[in-house]
Amino acid sequence: MNATASSAEPITVMLVDDHPVVRDGYRRLLDSTDDIRVIAEAGDGESACALYAKRAPRVVILDLSMPGIGGLETIRRLRAKDPAARILVFTMHDSQAMVQRTLLAGAAGHLSKSRCIQQMVAAVRAVAAGKRYVETVEPPVSEPAPDGDGEPAALSALSKREFQLFCLLAEGRSVQDIARQLSISIKTVGTHHAAIMRKLVLHNRTELVRLAISCGVIPV
Repeated sequence: MNATASSAEPITVMLVDDHPVVRDGYRRLLDSTDDIRVIAEAGDGESACALYAKRAPRVVILDLSMPGIGGLETIRRLRAKDPAARILVFTMHDSQAMVQRTLLAGAAGHLSKSRCIQQMVAAVRAVAAGKRYVETVEPPVSEPAPDGDGEPAALSALSKREFQLFCLLAEGRSVQDIARQLSISIKTVGTHHAAIMRKLVLHNRTELVRLAISCGVIPV
């Protein structure tokens, strides 16, 4: 047993995944370490937000594909309640665009389920220490190559703020919801929306959603 790890307070973790068998596997792995303990589990985003307030784990391990509000909205709500929340996304959605989205939502790390589960231990320790843990994701040959900021080349014409709005619009968010979330005026949202449509040569929300799906920005 590592003396340093055993003498310190363990890293407390909450698991959020809608598959009990998957959570059981994660819990067994993490509880087998000297310095990590799973103290809470949830099967959906709403339950996770309620449990977080009660148990206050140091790290939340979260899947993106869940019933209800989904993983991205869960990240946003947890961060709204606690700006210091440390969230590690562990998911099958590993496109560079999706990694970018989870980080914009407030996650501290992103790990693909296609990787060795043992990497989860290193990721939890890094995130708990205040670091960012993002594995290198190689896009499939069929995907557009990302630009230097991790966004697909098809979206490289957008500014960081416009990309953020593009993602929210692709989720089906209303202008009012986006204005509230980003603390900007409805008029500003409208201005950005018009710029996005012009730069990407889109004519309606349906075309925007199709582009988002093709670029891996929203899961299918």
